[in-house]
Amino acid sequence: MSEQPPQQGWTPRDGTAARSSPGGNSDRSTDRSTDRGTDRGPGRRGRNRGRRRTGWRRAIPTRRMLLTGFVTVAALLIGAFAAGYALVHIPPANATAVAQSNVYLYEDGSRLALDGEVNRENVPLSQIPLTVQQAVLAAEDRDFYSERAVDPKAMVRAAWNTLTGKGKQSGSTITQQYVKNYYLGQEQTLSRKWKEFFIAIKLGREQSKGEILQGYLNTSYFGRNAYGAQAAAQAYYGTDVSKLTTAQGAYLASLLNAPSAFDVTTHPENRPAALARWNYTLDGMVKTGWLSPSERAAMVFPDPQSARPATGLSGQRGYVVQAVEEYLTSEGIVDEKTLAAGGFRITTTLQRGRQDAFVKAVDDQVTDRLDPGRRAADRNVRVGGAAIDPESGRVVALYGGFDYTRQYVNNATRRDYQVGSTFKPFVLTAAVEEGSRTQDGRRITPNTVYDGTDRRPVQGWSGARYAPENEDGHSYGPLTVRAATDRSVNSVYAQMAVDVGPARVKRTAIALGLPEGTPDLSASPSIALGPATASVLDMAEAYATLANHGRHGRYTLVSSISKDGATVGLPARDERQAVSREAADTTTAVLQSVVDGGTGTAAQSAGRPAAGKTGTAEEDKAAWFAGYTPQLATVVAVMGQDPETGVQKPLYGAMGLPRVNGGGAPARIWGQFTGDALEGTEITDFELLTAPGSYQEQSEAPPSSPGAESGTPSGAAPPREASSAPPGGVVEPPPVVGPSVPVDTGPSSLPLPGGLLPPAGAGPGTLSDPADGVFRDQLPGAGAVDGGTGLAPSPPGPRRPY
Repeated sequence: MSEQPPQQGWTPRDGTAARSSPGGNSDRSTDRSTDRGTDRGPGRRGRNRGRRRTGWRRAIPTRRMLLTGFVTVAALLIGAFAAGYALVHIPPANATAVAQSNVYLYEDGSRLALDGEVNRENVPLSQIPLTVQQAVLAAEDRDFYSERAVDPKAMVRAAWNTLTGKGKQSGSTITQQYVKNYYLGQEQTLSRKWKEFFIAIKLGREQSKGEILQGYLNTSYFGRNAYGAQAAAQAYYGTDVSKLTTAQGAYLASLLNAPSAFDVTTHPENRPAALARWNYTLDGMVKTGWLSPSERAAMVFPDPQSARPATGLSGQRGYVVQAVEEYLTSEGIVDEKTLAAGGFRITTTLQRGRQDAFVKAVDDQVTDRLDPGRRAADRNVRVGGAAIDPESGRVVALYGGFDYTRQYVNNATRRDYQVGSTFKPFVLTAAVEEGSRTQDGRRITPNTVYDGTDRRPVQGWSGARYAPENEDGHSYGPLTVRAATDRSVNSVYAQMAVDVGPARVKRTAIALGLPEGTPDLSASPSIALGPATASVLDMAEAYATLANHGRHGRYTLVSSISKDGATVGLPARDERQAVSREAADTTTAVLQSVVDGGTGTAAQSAGRPAAGKTGTAEEDKAAWFAGYTPQLATVVAVMGQDPETGVQKPLYGAMGLPRVNGGGAPARIWGQFTGDALEGTEITDFELLTAPGSYQEQSEAPPSSPGAESGTPSGAAPPREASSAPPGGVVEPPPVVGPSVPVDTGPSSLPLPGGLLPPAGAGPGTLSDPADGVFRDQLPGAGAVDGGTGLAPSPPGPRRPY
């Protein structure tokens, strides 16, 4: 067999074979070339590729690994997108697109109210003025006409801002919001967002921008149970949407962000926030070129009209529905849009008998005494009230106004009237809770003596000079804290607020139940006089905490809620000891004195052991009575408001009276309601554990004692039979709130630090040093007038708190 010649370009693997071939020189040349290649050529690179990486280099992915990972992720994303797009279809309108009514029940299951169908009227886009459309886009999505159906960059930006604490933001386009409104619902889940994403993409391809904007404007919620721009125009301005001005359209657009919160009629305290949102919308129209700067400068905020609610919500029903809705949404139980869509069965905590008793008490004590045809002041009268079971925190009765169809604002939940002297008990509670002392070092108790001189500048305050005025400029002289509470002496309580510390007083009020964001709840001496504008319901919650021996839990208006047979979860009531029992009970002992012989004697008509406090707002624009028995805490306020303009008005001349004060109509309403609400229940007295100085033997200050009449340190409040209160209550002094009533006159007598005067019988030499005004017998450990610093239970036997 002959040998086959080697193929062209073939090189033997064995060097000997190469050398045995013809052309030896060539073989040697090839051999050398191969050797060099082995040392320097591709062979060296091959050996380098085979080396194993060690150390930290092993953690670094190679370019091949990075490329493989990128391709894999891209393939997965493309696959997921393709699958989502193929699997998710545009569904029919969701169930909430068809309106349902919410049913409200009393605690016993009987029907309370039916809020009617969702208010909606669809209109074509051509009927909505272009400037109104642009206002909505300026407020919600300024790039609507240039963007795609979804905006991934905006979604990432919103998620990043939320994660980094820059505020919770939405990255949804108008198209996505329309999909959520009409097809999916408001639930916050990943599956809903997933569907929303792909439905929006498909909808953007099937419908024009105009069709999508029209659907969005017809399905969006604007508050006041109004769905869509047409219903909103009627609800807020009583006109068709086609007649809205640019300013009105901008206000409706601003409501989309927070419908209830930005309604300046129902929540006047939120007016600054609503104005800010309205300005943001108009400024956005300028930035996008839809509105000229000159037109923008000429804009005036268009106040909406009072709402025209459905007649089915007449009487107290509408107020109850409004309060329950605010409770459910503020507590995060149901979001506002879902609740407004209807279909819920809501059992409230309201008790029908007590609700009717509240209405009757207001009718008997106020409504039947009004004659708007003869007295102009009677047109301005408003009434609000709330009653809470102190132990459970359940709101058992709520009075929002004379008639929801005539007076839309809920007087039980509004926060724009000063609470006046009903705030003073919180100062006393803080004093006992903190173990506070007077300027000369004496512990503050109900029997600590203060100077009740009119317009007396407070001592120990580093801020601006503050000298509050007492009722009619009356100077009471030296008197105890108990007597100052009975007579509601402003000069004493302003000084006490400084002695305790205004910040501590504020903290105590919040602990008792006032919302932390209560308007005008400022840490200054005037805090004691009640410039804060808490609601009637807020005050009822705080007084219920005092009645419950200092234990506080958030009030509740709803006992159960369900939809389509499924129960909606309610938050557990978190009850805690807000202040010590001794602090709360000591305050109760003093407030019993107010009812027994102070400014609140009209509340005795309840026929029950009671504690309470009267209050009057600045310029007599509101009169309050806040009080409680062991079983029920109730607050009543009579307010003045012009029915046409909504401006607060003084109550002078209302019901034919020169003045309306807390000891008058509010205390009478409280007494009648409390008596009727508790009829048939056992009469029980307070079981109190008080601090020393809370009680005093009646023999120490008999009714005939000059000290009791003059307000000297030996006199507590006079007992009931010594009261000279006329029917309807003693006129109590209105608070003079801080710098709003400047007082520059000095005191009528030289005071000692903290408003303190020597106790009765103090003779020459009592002062250790006239310069600092400290009593030698009242230095720490020297036996102060209030009788020590320990705690003592209520005394048994004949001893009775005044």
